Amino acid sequence: MADPVIVDDPGDPRLADYVGLSDAALRRRVELGQGVFIAEGELVIRQLLASPYAVRSVLLTPTRHRHLASALAGLDVPVFVAPPPVLRAVAGFNLHRGAVAAAARPAPRDPMTLLARSRTVAVLEGLNDHENVGALFRSAAALGVDAVLLAPGCADPLYRRSVRVSMGAVLRLPFADVSPWPAALADIAGAGFELVALTPHPDAEPVGAFAPAGAVALLVGSEAQGLSEGALAAAGRHVRIPMRSGVDSLNVAAAAAIAFHHVFTP
Repeated sequence: MADPVIVDDPGDPRLADYVGLSDAALRRRVELGQGVFIAEGELVIRQLLASPYAVRSVLLTPTRHRHLASALAGLDVPVFVAPPPVLRAVAGFNLHRGAVAAAARPAPRDPMTLLARSRTVAVLEGLNDHENVGALFRSAAALGVDAVLLAPGCADPLYRRSVRVSMGAVLRLPFADVSPWPAALADIAGAGFELVALTPHPDAEPVGAFAPAGAVALLVGSEAQGLSEGALAAAGRHVRIPMRSGVDSLNVAAAAAIAFHHVFTP
């Protein structure tokens, strides 16, 4: 690793990847336009360094640089070190974790290629909350999911908050966009996957009673609307999580974790 680059000017153009991290609209334009994403926090940066993603640079406070110095050894990219007020001015908020890294976004993955090397996949429809997507990826990585497929309109798994909440799981678990929707579900079924819809509908069978006989694609919908009629119609099985009366549903990430445990965990 080259010597760290000390930065004391928040307007330094070398920090352009990190400007306005709290401005979601700005970040969408910057990150998608320049093919970059941000990993935040020491643990997530360690996950990034162990992943196949190409790191562009790292920005740390002096304290975080001391913590990460050994992990950064051999990394041939700029490592910027700046005091907390500089990080705050660049990011647009108090970056109390004191550690961010910029990495290159991958080329879009082919969903059929992912399906060919998977046995268990999660298919997300309408999940537009970044924290829910991140939490779901964290559970999926822990509980036996091989890949995640995202219908149009889902939140970006590589948005900073998604990556952070996932504790870096989005950097380990492969994912791809699928379209057109819901017609793409026929392609998933054609690849040999049983389509199983997670729904609170009382007519669905308890998820604990479902025993997969082969490859499974678990369909998960948004908290507000659930799965669309098209997605429900495409699924050959419907499963639910039994709950006490008076509770209509769980947070989508919590519900998905329970379903992953029952359906996918060996």
